[in-house]
Amino acid sequence: MAAGGQDFSYSFLQVLKKKSDQPAPGRAPQLYGPRRGRQAGGGGEKRQPKRGQSPVQARSSLERSSETKPEFHQIKVSLHKENLLERLPPEILIKILMFLDPSSLICISHVSRLLNRLANENIIWYRIYVSEFGGQTWKPAFGREASAKDSVEVEDGPALHWKNEYFRTTAGQEINKWRRELGDVSPCSGLPMQTERILRSLNITWELTVYDRWGYRTSVEPSQAHFFKSSVIIRWSSDSFPLYDDFSSILLHGIQKKRGLRTRKHSWSSLILKVNTLMRPHQLMGKDRLMTMMHLSPGIIIGVWRGHSQVAFIMISLHFHKLVEKSLLGTPVCPYSEPPHLPPADDSDPKYGLHGFSLHFILHNTCNVMLSGQFCQLSCGRDQFRHGLVELKVINQTNLSKHRLLSGSIGLPWRSEGLEGSVENCCIMTLTLLDEFKKPFWCVCSPVLNRLARSPHSVDYGGDHFEMEHFESDGQVKMKLVMLKEPQQFLLISLIVCVSVSKVNKHFSREYGS
Repeated sequence: MAAGGQDFSYSFLQVLKKKSDQPAPGRAPQLYGPRRGRQAGGGGEKRQPKRGQSPVQARSSLERSSETKPEFHQIKVSLHKENLLERLPPEILIKILMFLDPSSLICISHVSRLLNRLANENIIWYRIYVSEFGGQTWKPAFGREASAKDSVEVEDGPALHWKNEYFRTTAGQEINKWRRELGDVSPCSGLPMQTERILRSLNITWELTVYDRWGYRTSVEPSQAHFFKSSVIIRWSSDSFPLYDDFSSILLHGIQKKRGLRTRKHSWSSLILKVNTLMRPHQLMGKDRLMTMMHLSPGIIIGVWRGHSQVAFIMISLHFHKLVEKSLLGTPVCPYSEPPHLPPADDSDPKYGLHGFSLHFILHNTCNVMLSGQFCQLSCGRDQFRHGLVELKVINQTNLSKHRLLSGSIGLPWRSEGLEGSVENCCIMTLTLLDEFKKPFWCVCSPVLNRLARSPHSVDYGGDHFEMEHFESDGQVKMKLVMLKEPQQFLLISLIVCVSVSKVNKHFSREYGS
Protein backbone atom coordinates (compact mmCIF):
# COMPACT_ATOMS: atom_id res chain seq x y z
CA MET A 1 0.00 0.00 0.00
CA ALA A 2 2.85 2.32 0.76
CA ALA A 3 4.40 1.82 -2.65
CA GLY A 4 1.05 2.30 -4.36
CA GLY A 5 0.47 5.53 -2.46
CA GLN A 6 3.81 6.85 -3.58
CA ASP A 7 3.09 6.02 -7.23
CA PHE A 8 -0.26 7.82 -7.07
CA SER A 9 1.31 10.91 -5.52
CA TYR A 10 4.02 10.99 -8.14
CA SER A 11 1.51 10.66 -10.99
CA PHE A 12 -0.69 13.39 -9.54
CA LEU A 13 2.22 15.80 -9.34
CA GLN A 14 3.20 15.08 -12.93
CA VAL A 15 -0.30 15.96 -14.15
CA LEU A 16 -0.26 19.23 -12.24
CA LYS A 17 3.14 20.10 -13.67
CA LYS A 18 1.96 19.51 -17.22
CA LYS A 19 -1.13 21.67 -16.71
CA SER A 20 0.95 24.50 -15.29
CA ASP A 21 3.27 24.39 -18.30
CA GLN A 22 0.35 24.81 -20.71
CA PRO A 23 -0.57 28.44 -21.62
CA ALA A 24 -3.80 29.77 -20.23
CA PRO A 25 -6.70 30.32 -22.63
CA GLY A 26 -6.23 33.51 -24.57
CA ARG A 27 -2.59 33.89 -23.44
CA ALA A 28 0.33 33.64 -25.84
CA PRO A 29 2.60 30.62 -25.36
CA GLN A 30 6.00 31.18 -23.85
CA LEU A 31 8.69 31.75 -26.47
CA TYR A 32 11.69 30.92 -24.32
CA GLY A 33 10.59 27.68 -22.76
CA PRO A 34 9.30 26.96 -19.27
CA ARG A 35 10.50 28.96 -16.35
CA ARG A 36 13.31 27.37 -14.42
CA GLY A 37 12.82 27.10 -10.71
CA ARG A 38 15.51 26.85 -8.07
CA GLN A 39 15.21 23.30 -6.78
CA ALA A 40 16.80 21.55 -3.86
CA GLY A 41 18.60 19.05 -6.09
CA GLY A 42 20.18 21.82 -8.19
CA GLY A 43 20.24 22.05 -12.00
CA GLY A 44 16.86 21.51 -13.63
CA GLU A 45 16.11 18.17 -12.00
CA LYS A 46 12.60 17.52 -10.77
CA ARG A 47 12.25 17.09 -7.06
CA GLN A 48 11.06 13.68 -5.97
CA PRO A 49 8.47 13.39 -3.19
CA LYS A 50 9.73 12.13 0.10
CA ARG A 51 8.76 8.79 1.41
CA GLY A 52 5.55 8.88 3.46
CA GLN A 53 4.60 12.37 2.22
CA SER A 54 0.97 12.93 1.26
CA PRO A 55 0.09 14.46 -2.15
CA VAL A 56 -1.11 17.73 -0.58
CA GLN A 57 2.09 18.09 1.42
CA ALA A 58 4.16 17.32 -1.63
CA ARG A 59 2.35 19.98 -3.68
CA SER A 60 2.77 22.70 -1.00
CA SER A 61 6.43 21.83 -0.68
CA LEU A 62 6.85 22.18 -4.41
CA GLU A 63 5.16 25.58 -4.43
CA ARG A 64 7.41 26.88 -1.64
CA SER A 65 10.54 25.67 -3.34
CA SER A 66 9.82 27.42 -6.65
CA GLU A 67 10.01 31.22 -7.00
CA THR A 68 8.11 32.70 -9.90
CA LYS A 69 7.98 36.29 -11.11
CA PRO A 70 4.61 38.05 -11.01
CA GLU A 71 2.83 38.36 -14.33
CA PHE A 72 1.22 41.66 -15.27
CA HIS A 73 -1.90 41.62 -17.36
CA GLN A 74 -2.48 44.49 -19.77
CA ILE A 75 -5.57 46.48 -18.78
CA LYS A 76 -7.49 47.84 -21.71
CA VAL A 77 -9.58 50.95 -21.05
CA SER A 78 -12.23 52.02 -23.48
CA LEU A 79 -11.78 55.72 -24.23
CA HIS A 80 -15.23 55.92 -25.78
CA LYS A 81 -17.04 54.55 -22.77
CA GLU A 82 -19.77 57.01 -21.72
CA ASN A 83 -19.62 58.54 -18.24
CA LEU A 84 -22.37 57.29 -15.97
CA LEU A 85 -23.08 60.84 -14.79
CA GLU A 86 -23.52 62.13 -18.32
CA ARG A 87 -26.07 59.42 -19.06
CA LEU A 88 -28.49 61.00 -16.59
CA PRO A 89 -31.07 63.42 -18.00
CA PRO A 90 -30.35 67.14 -17.38
CA GLU A 91 -33.51 67.43 -15.30
CA ILE A 92 -32.20 64.82 -12.85
CA LEU A 93 -28.78 66.49 -12.66
CA ILE A 94 -30.35 69.89 -11.98
CA LYS A 95 -32.47 68.27 -9.27
CA ILE A 96 -29.28 66.95 -7.64
CA LEU A 97 -27.39 70.25 -7.98
CA MET A 98 -30.21 72.09 -6.23
CA PHE A 99 -29.11 70.51 -2.95
CA LEU A 100 -25.64 72.10 -3.14
CA ASP A 101 -24.59 75.38 -1.55
CA PRO A 102 -23.02 78.22 -3.64
CA SER A 103 -19.41 77.31 -2.85
CA SER A 104 -19.99 73.66 -3.83
CA LEU A 105 -21.64 74.77 -7.08
CA ILE A 106 -18.60 76.87 -7.93
CA CYS A 107 -16.31 73.89 -7.30
CA ILE A 108 -18.37 71.38 -9.29
CA SER A 109 -18.64 73.76 -12.23
CA HIS A 110 -14.93 73.09 -12.94
CA VAL A 111 -15.38 69.30 -13.30
CA SER A 112 -16.74 69.17 -16.85
CA ARG A 113 -18.44 71.27 -19.48
CA LEU A 114 -21.78 69.64 -18.77
CA LEU A 115 -21.61 70.36 -15.04
CA ASN A 116 -20.35 73.87 -15.75
CA ARG A 117 -23.40 74.59 -17.89
CA LEU A 118 -25.86 73.04 -15.46
CA ALA A 119 -24.27 74.60 -12.33
CA ASN A 120 -24.84 78.06 -13.83
CA GLU A 121 -28.51 77.54 -14.66
CA ASN A 122 -30.75 80.43 -13.66
CA ILE A 123 -33.29 78.16 -11.97
CA ILE A 124 -30.67 76.92 -9.46
CA TRP A 125 -29.31 80.35 -8.57
CA TYR A 126 -32.80 81.84 -8.46
CA ARG A 127 -33.78 79.39 -5.73
CA ILE A 128 -30.57 80.15 -3.83
CA TYR A 129 -31.18 83.87 -4.18
CA VAL A 130 -34.78 83.62 -2.94
CA SER A 131 -33.83 81.39 -0.03
CA GLU A 132 -31.11 83.84 1.07
CA PHE A 133 -32.57 87.25 0.26
CA GLY A 134 -36.29 86.61 -0.08
CA GLY A 135 -38.90 88.51 1.94
CA GLN A 136 -38.80 88.19 5.70
CA THR A 137 -42.37 86.89 5.79
CA TRP A 138 -41.70 83.98 3.43
CA LYS A 139 -38.47 82.11 2.89
CA PRO A 140 -38.69 78.84 0.95
CA ALA A 141 -36.70 75.83 2.05
CA PHE A 142 -33.47 75.21 0.20
CA GLY A 143 -34.82 72.25 -1.76
CA ARG A 144 -38.40 73.42 -2.13
CA GLU A 145 -40.03 73.07 -5.53
CA ALA A 146 -40.70 76.20 -7.57
CA SER A 147 -43.93 76.70 -9.43
CA ALA A 148 -44.05 76.01 -13.16
CA LYS A 149 -44.73 79.67 -13.94
CA ASP A 150 -41.73 80.84 -11.94
CA SER A 151 -39.49 78.24 -13.58
CA VAL A 152 -40.45 79.36 -17.07
CA GLU A 153 -39.85 83.03 -16.25
CA VAL A 154 -36.49 82.31 -14.63
CA GLU A 155 -35.21 80.05 -17.40
CA ASP A 156 -36.13 82.58 -20.08
CA GLY A 157 -34.03 85.28 -18.38
CA PRO A 158 -30.47 86.20 -19.45
CA ALA A 159 -27.72 83.70 -18.73
CA LEU A 160 -25.96 83.97 -15.35
CA HIS A 161 -28.38 86.69 -14.29
CA TRP A 162 -29.35 85.23 -10.92
CA LYS A 163 -25.82 84.04 -10.17
CA ASN A 164 -24.48 87.56 -10.68
CA GLU A 165 -27.40 88.99 -8.74
CA TYR A 166 -26.68 86.65 -5.81
CA PHE A 167 -23.00 87.66 -5.52
CA ARG A 168 -23.82 91.34 -6.10
CA THR A 169 -26.35 91.28 -3.26
CA THR A 170 -23.97 89.34 -1.01
CA ALA A 171 -21.22 91.91 -1.56
CA GLY A 172 -23.70 94.73 -1.01
CA GLN A 173 -24.81 93.27 2.31
CA GLU A 174 -21.19 93.01 3.46
CA ILE A 175 -20.61 96.65 2.52
CA ASN A 176 -23.80 97.77 4.23
CA LYS A 177 -22.76 95.88 7.36
CA TRP A 178 -19.50 97.78 7.91
CA ARG A 179 -21.08 101.00 6.70
CA ARG A 180 -23.66 100.72 9.47
CA GLU A 181 -20.81 100.25 11.94
CA LEU A 182 -19.09 103.33 10.52
CA GLY A 183 -22.22 105.30 11.28
CA ASP A 184 -21.24 105.48 14.96
CA VAL A 185 -19.49 108.88 14.78
CA SER A 186 -17.44 110.54 17.49
CA PRO A 187 -18.86 113.96 18.47
CA CYS A 188 -15.33 115.32 18.94
CA SER A 189 -13.58 114.32 15.73
CA GLY A 190 -16.60 113.76 13.49
CA LEU A 191 -15.03 110.45 12.42
CA PRO A 192 -16.32 106.88 12.91
CA MET A 193 -15.27 105.54 16.28
CA GLN A 194 -14.93 101.92 15.07
CA THR A 195 -12.54 102.50 12.17
CA GLU A 196 -9.64 100.57 13.68
CA ARG A 197 -11.86 97.64 14.70
CA ILE A 198 -13.47 97.47 11.24
CA LEU A 199 -10.08 97.52 9.51
CA ARG A 200 -8.91 94.64 11.67
CA SER A 201 -12.15 92.63 11.36
CA LEU A 202 -12.11 92.93 7.56
CA ASN A 203 -8.48 91.71 7.58
CA ILE A 204 -7.27 94.78 5.69
CA THR A 205 -3.57 95.38 5.25
CA TRP A 206 -1.54 97.80 3.14
CA GLU A 207 1.02 96.80 0.54
CA LEU A 208 3.79 99.14 -0.59
CA THR A 209 5.16 98.88 -4.14
CA VAL A 210 8.33 100.69 -5.24
CA TYR A 211 9.45 101.02 -8.86
CA ASP A 212 13.00 101.96 -9.82
CA ARG A 213 14.20 103.81 -12.91
CA TRP A 214 14.44 100.59 -14.92
CA GLY A 215 10.89 99.45 -14.14
CA TYR A 216 11.75 96.76 -11.60
CA ARG A 217 9.12 96.39 -8.90
CA THR A 218 9.48 95.63 -5.20
CA SER A 219 6.33 94.86 -3.18
CA VAL A 220 6.48 94.70 0.62
CA GLU A 221 3.88 94.00 3.28
CA PRO A 222 3.84 96.22 6.39
CA SER A 223 6.15 95.49 9.29
CA GLN A 224 4.07 97.43 11.83
CA ALA A 225 1.04 99.73 12.08
CA HIS A 226 0.50 102.35 14.82
CA PHE A 227 -3.15 103.35 15.35
CA PHE A 228 -4.33 106.60 16.92
CA LYS A 229 -7.73 108.24 17.38
CA SER A 230 -7.96 109.61 13.86
CA SER A 231 -4.95 108.22 11.95
CA VAL A 232 -2.64 105.28 11.41
CA ILE A 233 1.11 105.21 10.71
CA ILE A 234 2.30 102.23 8.67
CA ARG A 235 5.95 101.19 8.49
CA TRP A 236 7.69 98.92 5.94
CA SER A 237 11.21 97.61 6.53
CA SER A 238 13.01 95.51 3.93
CA ASP A 239 16.51 94.99 2.53
CA SER A 240 15.03 94.51 -0.96
CA PHE A 241 14.25 98.20 -1.53
CA PRO A 242 16.23 99.76 -4.39
CA LEU A 243 18.59 102.62 -3.68
CA TYR A 244 16.76 105.86 -2.92
CA ASP A 245 18.46 107.64 -5.83
CA ASP A 246 16.94 105.02 -8.16
CA PHE A 247 13.34 105.44 -6.95
CA SER A 248 10.85 106.13 -9.74
CA SER A 249 7.42 105.85 -8.11
CA ILE A 250 5.73 104.67 -4.92
CA LEU A 251 2.31 102.99 -4.86
CA LEU A 252 0.17 102.12 -1.85
CA HIS A 253 -2.61 99.53 -2.12
CA GLY A 254 -5.20 98.42 0.38
CA ILE A 255 -5.41 94.61 0.45
CA GLN A 256 -8.30 92.61 1.87
CA LYS A 257 -6.94 89.15 2.49
CA LYS A 258 -9.07 86.07 2.83
CA ARG A 259 -8.55 84.55 6.24
CA GLY A 260 -6.43 81.42 6.27
CA LEU A 261 -4.50 82.36 3.10
CA ARG A 262 -0.84 83.28 3.36
CA THR A 263 -0.59 84.76 -0.12
CA ARG A 264 -2.34 87.54 -2.00
CA LYS A 265 -4.29 85.01 -4.09
CA HIS A 266 -8.04 85.58 -4.04
CA SER A 267 -7.60 88.98 -2.35
CA TRP A 268 -8.75 92.41 -3.55
CA SER A 269 -6.36 95.28 -4.21
CA SER A 270 -7.39 98.95 -4.04
CA LEU A 271 -5.05 101.77 -5.02
CA ILE A 272 -4.81 104.45 -2.32
CA LEU A 273 -1.75 106.48 -3.22
CA LYS A 274 0.57 106.89 -6.22
CA VAL A 275 3.55 109.25 -6.11
CA ASN A 276 6.05 109.95 -8.87
CA THR A 277 9.30 110.47 -6.97
CA LEU A 278 11.08 111.83 -10.05
CA MET A 279 8.64 114.73 -10.40
CA ARG A 280 8.07 115.47 -6.68
CA PRO A 281 11.05 116.77 -4.68
CA HIS A 282 11.59 115.63 -1.10
CA GLN A 283 12.10 117.71 2.04
CA LEU A 284 14.86 116.96 4.52
CA MET A 285 13.27 116.39 7.94
CA GLY A 286 16.33 115.72 10.06
CA LYS A 287 19.02 113.19 10.91
CA ASP A 288 20.70 111.44 13.80
CA ARG A 289 23.96 109.53 13.98
CA LEU A 290 22.58 106.61 11.90
CA MET A 291 19.57 107.79 9.94
CA THR A 292 18.53 110.57 7.56
CA MET A 293 14.77 111.19 7.26
CA MET A 294 13.11 112.75 4.24
CA HIS A 295 9.49 113.79 3.68
CA LEU A 296 7.76 113.17 0.39
CA SER A 297 4.28 114.66 0.09
CA PRO A 298 1.72 113.49 0.96
CA GLY A 299 2.58 111.84 4.26
CA ILE A 300 5.52 109.69 3.13
CA ILE A 301 8.63 109.43 5.33
CA ILE A 302 11.72 107.68 3.93
CA GLY A 303 14.59 106.69 6.19
CA VAL A 304 18.01 106.33 4.54
CA TRP A 305 21.17 105.11 6.25
CA ARG A 306 23.64 107.96 6.69
CA GLY A 307 26.55 107.82 4.29
CA HIS A 308 24.64 105.47 1.97
CA SER A 309 21.71 105.55 -0.42
CA GLN A 310 20.22 102.33 0.99
CA VAL A 311 16.63 102.73 2.26
CA ALA A 312 16.12 101.43 5.79
CA PHE A 313 12.34 101.92 6.08
CA ILE A 314 9.35 103.76 4.62
CA MET A 315 6.50 105.16 6.74
CA ILE A 316 3.18 106.56 5.51
CA SER A 317 0.63 108.37 7.69
CA LEU A 318 -3.04 107.95 6.71
CA HIS A 319 -6.07 109.84 8.00
CA PHE A 320 -9.10 107.78 9.07
CA HIS A 321 -11.48 109.82 6.91
CA LYS A 322 -12.83 107.38 4.24
CA LEU A 323 -9.88 105.07 4.88
CA VAL A 324 -12.06 101.93 4.85
CA GLU A 325 -13.61 102.94 1.54
CA LYS A 326 -10.22 103.82 0.07
CA SER A 327 -8.81 100.43 1.13
CA LEU A 328 -11.73 98.39 -0.27
CA LEU A 329 -13.70 100.15 -2.99
CA GLY A 330 -10.94 101.23 -5.34
CA THR A 331 -9.34 99.21 -8.13
CA PRO A 332 -5.72 98.07 -8.56
CA VAL A 333 -5.09 100.99 -10.94
CA CYS A 334 -7.63 103.62 -9.85
CA PRO A 335 -8.22 104.98 -6.32
CA TYR A 336 -11.62 105.25 -4.69
CA SER A 337 -13.46 108.45 -5.62
CA GLU A 338 -15.96 109.95 -3.24
CA PRO A 339 -19.51 110.53 -4.51
CA PRO A 340 -20.39 114.09 -5.52
CA HIS A 341 -20.86 116.30 -2.50
CA LEU A 342 -24.22 118.00 -2.25
CA PRO A 343 -24.13 121.49 -0.75
CA PRO A 344 -25.89 121.91 2.62
CA ALA A 345 -29.58 122.71 2.35
CA ASP A 346 -29.33 125.47 4.94
CA ASP A 347 -26.33 127.71 5.43
CA SER A 348 -27.09 129.91 8.42
CA ASP A 349 -24.84 132.77 7.34
CA PRO A 350 -23.80 132.47 3.70
CA LYS A 351 -23.12 136.17 3.16
CA TYR A 352 -20.71 136.80 6.01
CA GLY A 353 -18.18 133.96 5.78
CA LEU A 354 -17.78 130.81 7.84
CA HIS A 355 -19.26 130.18 11.28
CA GLY A 356 -19.64 127.26 13.65
CA PHE A 357 -16.55 125.34 12.50
CA SER A 358 -14.66 123.06 14.90
CA LEU A 359 -11.19 121.51 14.87
CA HIS A 360 -9.80 118.26 16.23
CA PHE A 361 -6.01 118.63 16.39
CA ILE A 362 -3.30 116.10 17.39
CA LEU A 363 0.52 116.23 17.44
CA HIS A 364 2.08 112.79 17.87
CA ASN A 365 4.79 110.41 16.73
CA THR A 366 4.81 106.63 16.30
CA CYS A 367 4.65 106.07 20.08
CA ASN A 368 3.15 109.00 22.01
CA VAL A 369 0.65 111.81 21.71
CA MET A 370 2.23 115.16 22.55
CA LEU A 371 -0.85 117.38 22.10
CA SER A 372 -4.53 116.65 21.59
CA GLY A 373 -7.14 119.39 21.54
CA GLN A 374 -10.71 120.14 20.51
CA PHE A 375 -11.49 123.70 19.41
CA CYS A 376 -15.07 124.80 18.72
CA GLN A 377 -16.96 127.80 17.35
CA LEU A 378 -14.34 128.86 14.85
CA SER A 379 -15.43 131.61 12.46
CA CYS A 380 -14.12 133.90 9.77
CA GLY A 381 -15.79 136.88 8.09
CA ARG A 382 -15.59 137.64 4.40
CA ASP A 383 -13.38 140.63 5.10
CA GLN A 384 -10.75 138.20 6.45
CA PHE A 385 -10.38 136.34 3.16
CA ARG A 386 -6.82 137.06 2.06
CA HIS A 387 -4.79 135.83 -0.91
CA GLY A 388 -7.39 133.19 -1.76
CA LEU A 389 -7.40 131.77 1.78
CA VAL A 390 -9.96 131.63 4.59
CA GLU A 391 -8.10 132.19 7.87
CA LEU A 392 -9.33 130.52 11.07
CA LYS A 393 -7.46 131.57 14.22
CA VAL A 394 -7.61 128.55 16.51
CA ILE A 395 -5.10 129.69 19.18
CA ASN A 396 -4.46 133.41 19.41
CA GLN A 397 -0.98 134.48 20.37
CA THR A 398 -2.26 137.30 22.61
CA ASN A 399 -4.71 135.08 24.54
CA LEU A 400 -2.43 133.43 27.09
CA SER A 401 -5.21 131.25 28.53
CA LYS A 402 -5.52 129.32 25.23
CA HIS A 403 -1.86 128.34 25.02
CA ARG A 404 -1.22 124.59 25.21
CA LEU A 405 1.70 122.73 26.76
CA LEU A 406 3.17 119.75 24.89
CA SER A 407 4.03 116.58 26.79
CA GLY A 408 7.52 115.27 26.10
CA SER A 409 9.98 116.37 23.48
CA ILE A 410 9.31 116.68 19.76
CA GLY A 411 10.92 113.78 17.94
CA LEU A 412 10.15 110.88 15.62
CA PRO A 413 11.41 107.44 16.74
CA TRP A 414 12.47 104.87 14.14
CA ARG A 415 13.40 101.19 14.13
CA SER A 416 15.00 99.01 11.45
CA GLU A 417 17.03 95.78 11.39
CA GLY A 418 17.32 95.64 15.15
CA LEU A 419 18.58 99.21 15.39
CA GLU A 420 16.56 102.13 16.70
CA GLY A 421 16.87 105.83 17.25
CA SER A 422 14.98 109.13 17.14
CA VAL A 423 15.21 112.18 14.89
CA GLU A 424 14.51 115.37 16.83
CA ASN A 425 12.29 118.32 15.90
CA CYS A 426 9.86 116.42 13.67
CA CYS A 427 6.51 114.75 14.36
CA ILE A 428 3.12 113.90 12.80
CA MET A 429 0.23 116.37 12.63
CA THR A 430 -3.33 115.00 12.34
CA LEU A 431 -5.98 117.62 11.68
CA THR A 432 -9.74 117.22 11.21
CA LEU A 433 -11.68 120.39 10.41
CA LEU A 434 -15.48 120.07 10.71
CA ASP A 435 -18.01 122.39 9.12
CA GLU A 436 -21.03 123.86 10.91
CA PHE A 437 -22.93 120.58 10.31
CA LYS A 438 -20.20 118.56 12.09
CA LYS A 439 -19.09 116.90 8.85
CA PRO A 440 -15.40 116.49 7.94
CA PHE A 441 -14.42 119.43 5.76
CA TRP A 442 -10.62 119.19 5.58
CA CYS A 443 -8.56 116.23 6.84
CA VAL A 444 -4.76 116.18 7.03
CA CYS A 445 -2.25 113.65 8.35
CA SER A 446 1.29 114.68 7.51
CA PRO A 447 4.80 114.99 8.99
CA VAL A 448 5.80 118.49 10.10
CA LEU A 449 9.21 119.93 10.89
CA ASN A 450 9.92 122.11 13.92
CA ARG A 451 12.29 124.90 12.88
CA LEU A 452 14.03 127.56 14.92
CA ALA A 453 12.39 130.96 14.30
CA ARG A 454 14.44 133.86 13.03
CA SER A 455 12.99 136.24 15.60
CA PRO A 456 11.02 135.84 18.86
CA HIS A 457 7.25 135.58 18.47
CA SER A 458 6.28 136.91 21.88
CA VAL A 459 7.83 138.97 24.67
CA ASP A 460 5.74 137.13 27.25
CA TYR A 461 7.96 134.04 27.17
CA GLY A 462 11.69 133.62 27.38
CA GLY A 463 13.55 130.84 25.60
CA ASP A 464 13.96 129.73 22.02
CA HIS A 465 11.08 130.25 19.61
CA PHE A 466 10.11 127.71 16.96
CA GLU A 467 7.58 127.40 14.15
CA MET A 468 5.94 124.52 12.29
CA GLU A 469 4.15 124.84 8.94
CA HIS A 470 2.22 122.67 6.53
CA PHE A 471 1.33 123.66 2.95
CA GLU A 472 -0.83 121.97 0.32
CA SER A 473 -3.30 122.98 -2.38
CA ASP A 474 -6.34 122.80 -0.06
CA GLY A 475 -4.90 124.91 2.75
CA GLN A 476 -2.15 125.78 5.19
CA VAL A 477 -1.41 125.24 8.88
CA LYS A 478 0.88 127.59 10.84
CA MET A 479 2.08 126.98 14.41
CA LYS A 480 4.32 128.97 16.75
CA LEU A 481 6.01 127.37 19.76
CA VAL A 482 8.26 128.39 22.61
CA MET A 483 10.79 126.18 24.38
CA LEU A 484 10.35 127.02 28.04
CA LYS A 485 13.46 127.07 30.21
CA GLU A 486 11.64 125.80 33.31
CA PRO A 487 10.39 123.18 32.69
CA GLN A 488 12.13 122.09 29.49
CA GLN A 489 8.93 121.72 27.46
CA PHE A 490 7.38 123.18 24.33
CA LEU A 491 4.41 125.55 24.55
CA LEU A 492 2.06 126.08 21.58
CA ILE A 493 1.21 129.79 21.55
CA SER A 494 -0.33 130.19 18.08
CA LEU A 495 -2.31 127.96 15.71
CA ILE A 496 -3.82 129.25 12.46
CA VAL A 497 -5.65 127.07 9.94
CA CYS A 498 -6.12 128.48 6.43
CA VAL A 499 -8.42 126.85 3.89
CA SER A 500 -8.46 127.74 0.20
CA VAL A 501 -11.43 129.77 -0.98
CA SER A 502 -11.87 127.42 -3.94
CA LYS A 503 -12.40 124.52 -1.53
CA VAL A 504 -14.97 126.53 0.42
CA ASN A 505 -16.81 127.50 -2.78
CA LYS A 506 -16.87 123.89 -3.96
CA HIS A 507 -18.16 122.60 -0.61
CA PHE A 508 -20.91 125.21 -0.13
CA SER A 509 -21.56 126.11 -3.79
CA ARG A 510 -20.59 129.75 -3.12
CA GLU A 511 -18.74 132.38 -5.11
CA TYR A 512 -16.48 133.86 -2.48
CA GLY A 513 -13.57 135.83 -3.82
CA SER A 514 -15.12 136.44 -7.24
